[in-house]
Amino acid sequence: MSDTIRIDKWLWAARFFKTRGLAKKAIEGGKVHYNGGRVKTSKAVELGALLKVPQGWDTLEVEVMGLSEQRRGAAEARELYRETSASQARREREAQNRRLANQSMQGPRGRPDKKQRRAIQDFQRHGFDD
Repeated sequence: MSDTIRIDKWLWAARFFKTRGLAKKAIEGGKVHYNGGRVKTSKAVELGALLKVPQGWDTLEVEVMGLSEQRRGAAEARELYRETSASQARREREAQNRRLANQSMQGPRGRPDKKQRRAIQDFQRHGFDD
């Protein structure tokens, strides 16, 4: 292992992105932050650095704990970083908010019957006129 590595290679090796191309696109798009600022793909990652990385709905804030140029198994990749406690708390809070928001939403109850279909067609033709 070397003492520095390119950020796109590290993100790929730590399994944040499936390909280096996706990692590069996220970095160039300003989605990945290194020690609080935007970076270029050739930026050298050092131990102890703080990274903000998008993951689905969330943004992970991780501290670099190890360096690797090779992509290994998920268990070994998790050893390369440690998520900050503030990031974990924020992710759990946002997940809870998403669950609560989704509970109040009702999906369709099924197909409309004949009377409802006619009401829909009338609305599409005439709008809110009674």
